[in-house]
Amino acid sequence: GDLMTSNNEVPTDSSLSLHQELPSPQTSPQFPISRMSDGFDLKICCMGAGYVGGPTMAVIAANCPKVRVCVVDLSQKQIDAWNSPNLPIYEPGLPAVVDQCRNKNLFFSTDIDSEIKKADIIFISVNTPTKTMGIGAGRAANVKNCELCARKIAEVSESGKIVVEKSTVPVRTAQAVRRVLDCNEKGLKFQVLSNPEFLAEGTAIPDLMKPDRVLIGGVQSPEGLAAAETLVSVYANWVPREQIITTNLWSSELSKLVANAFLAQRVSSINSISALCEATGADVSEITRAVGMDDRIGKRFLNSSIGFGGSCFQKDILNLVYLCETYGLNECAKYWNQVIVMNDYQKKRFSEKMVSHMFNTVTGKKIAVLGYAFKKDTGDVRETPSMFVVRDLVLEQAKIHVYDPQVSREDMFSEMDYTVQMSESTHPGLEAAVTTSPDAYAACDGAHAFAVLTEWDEFKDLDFERIYKSMAKPAFVFDGRNILDHEKLRGMGFEVHAIGKPDPNKFSDL
Repeated sequence: GDLMTSNNEVPTDSSLSLHQELPSPQTSPQFPISRMSDGFDLKICCMGAGYVGGPTMAVIAANCPKVRVCVVDLSQKQIDAWNSPNLPIYEPGLPAVVDQCRNKNLFFSTDIDSEIKKADIIFISVNTPTKTMGIGAGRAANVKNCELCARKIAEVSESGKIVVEKSTVPVRTAQAVRRVLDCNEKGLKFQVLSNPEFLAEGTAIPDLMKPDRVLIGGVQSPEGLAAAETLVSVYANWVPREQIITTNLWSSELSKLVANAFLAQRVSSINSISALCEATGADVSEITRAVGMDDRIGKRFLNSSIGFGGSCFQKDILNLVYLCETYGLNECAKYWNQVIVMNDYQKKRFSEKMVSHMFNTVTGKKIAVLGYAFKKDTGDVRETPSMFVVRDLVLEQAKIHVYDPQVSREDMFSEMDYTVQMSESTHPGLEAAVTTSPDAYAACDGAHAFAVLTEWDEFKDLDFERIYKSMAKPAFVFDGRNILDHEKLRGMGFEVHAIGKPDPNKFSDL
């Protein structure tokens, strides 16, 4: 398997404004490392050129002109893309940051060995997917990639280094990394730090430029504290010192899982209420507003939808569940597992609602799916709720036409194959059943229904009169993100169904 594939990170609220201007770096702090002859104070190597490694290293380079940063990966294709005008990931504001630093103090390379040798600090930023087989399958994370990185570092290093765990990892992974590094036969001393990433895809650049907090965990020994201080001094170039928290290793690793679990729990909490709203005639948006005005609860991250996706929420909660089970804390495990159960229920409920409203059959009917990414402003499709709805509709033998402004057909199908084990070989006719459309109008032309499954801003501004004219009647709308003006659409003649919104055909007393 790949030693390094892209890392995954957590979606958070996308209501941040995008700050394009880069903070001016303060004077570079003195590192406890001898001056390099080439004018750099410090050299950083990041193993893994994905959604976390790329943007994080670009922002470090932009804020620390005296630090040389190199991102390495086994994939030549991935590195070539980082060195080209067409970066391998879509992230607003990222190209400008990369352009500013690339080939000055920011480099992308497949020469892993020589970059490890040069580095003072090495970040491990590789994929840690949920295990598909073996002990803890379906829950435990596979830390194979992390361990392989540690073995590589131990094998090629010629001097001691600070090794920083950036991937989302289960608690106590740092211990395994440390033991592998300590077994090197050259008597080298390594320090292991945990520095979990809290960026959200779609807002990664502002999240990295102005983070809520930077968390650095290390062993509480003189050497461990000194290593943590070295990393603190890098971030201190642009992050206020009081927002940089240092903890012990285990607190740092666990904080990351807990932050994602709490965010996902809010989504599942409001989604459970959306089902009750549809049954009783209440409106989930009104409830969100009423509840969110209590500042102990807060209004962010309370939007009801078809469910959360992304590579981290589910993975991190399953990790937390497995951790609790491992230590015999079964009530805690069940409690957190319910967040996932509710999310699965919400996705399934949406597909079933579509079929039941369309006269209990969608066989042979064209259905437009608007949006495939797990949220707007990213091309990432990992664990996207849209895929589960598409899967259900394929099994119901609908003809599905998908339009997403950032997702390629190839990415769509590889994620379906990986996550829901659906491909042309397992489900003959899949390629024919799912069409990728060049725009929303082509997707909707002649369709019996369209479903909004990603909250892309452009979907709010479509010419719905034009769409209505082109569709089969009755024309159904299923708004899985509650972003459309439902009354206006009903006025045009659409039959509209949304999440947590009462159906006017069902209630006479709204």
